[in-house]
Amino acid sequence: MSHNTFGHLFRVTTWGESHGPALGALVDGCPPGLPLSEADIQPFLDRRRPGQSRFTTQRREPDQVRILSGTYEGRTTGTPISLLIENTDQRSKDYNQVAASFRPGHADLVYTQKYGLRDPRGGGRSSARETAARVAAGAIARIVLGPEITIRGALTQIGPHGIERARWDWSGVDDNPFFCPDRAMVPVWEGYLDTIRKAGSSVGAIVDVEATGLPAGWGAPLYGKLDAEIAAAMMSINAVKAVEIGAGFAAAALTGEQNADEILPGPQGSGLNKVEYASNHAGGILGGISTGQPVTLRFAVKPTSSILTPMRSITADGLPTTLATKGRHDPCVGIRAVPVGEAMLACVLADHKLRHRAQTGL
Repeated sequence: MSHNTFGHLFRVTTWGESHGPALGALVDGCPPGLPLSEADIQPFLDRRRPGQSRFTTQRREPDQVRILSGTYEGRTTGTPISLLIENTDQRSKDYNQVAASFRPGHADLVYTQKYGLRDPRGGGRSSARETAARVAAGAIARIVLGPEITIRGALTQIGPHGIERARWDWSGVDDNPFFCPDRAMVPVWEGYLDTIRKAGSSVGAIVDVEATGLPAGWGAPLYGKLDAEIAAAMMSINAVKAVEIGAGFAAAALTGEQNADEILPGPQGSGLNKVEYASNHAGGILGGISTGQPVTLRFAVKPTSSILTPMRSITADGLPTTLATKGRHDPCVGIRAVPVGEAMLACVLADHKLRHRAQTGL
């Protein structure tokens, strides 16, 4: 299977399956001399870890990361950094029925059509379990970016229930099991997801992610656009079906006057280095290049395909059947997609930081 690597100068390769002995990532291109230990990575994995509430899969994985290479005495050496995360709570027997048929809405059928075989245990490489490796790599990307750049995400909609953005409070995101920035929406989501979970069904979600502290100038026109590569990174996350940068689809309803972010002079004597903008419909990116404003994006996550409701499908022999998936699954996989979206944005930005420095020396 090809295409397990992304990035140009900051390159990440993930490996492993949902029910294999382990999974992990190989991070290449990290500059030498940066402080790095398992303790720098583990907090981000803990935020993504399954089984932390009744609203996510009850698979119990400690997701303890080990650094196998690329560091010496607590600092990066500039050589490839190998990360290992062991799988400890697989229940492969839950997928016996899936092995002989295909889940509607899942990648089961197309994997078989492409490769002639598949690993049915938890979906193999198509499982959201793979994203643990991305989160570990994203922790290293944050170190490459440095403390000046802050990346944070939040869940803003579950099913039809969206937050009230006037009540947005970043300080509340880690105080609830949903990464929700609107405390008043938390009990609404709890009641709604309890109903979904008890019915053995699932539901989709929307995640917002932003990065602040970027300088102007990262990215490239045409084939190296910062927003294009961010969008590709988000779309590579399992179950993501749509991505918006800045105003996104809402920009289609605006006039040119409404959509244009008017440019204002910065502090006296700052010249072009500290210009200001009256708005940020562009999401911090113009012509594929960062403006210095916050980079803002959102993505939509589809409902989990593994549900208890019997659905029409076919067997491996092409015969009609009905299929209800047993086992432990997220009623809303979008919840744990928040730290994954943050990690992917960090990896793209770290790559563009190194590419910008290579081209301009800055």
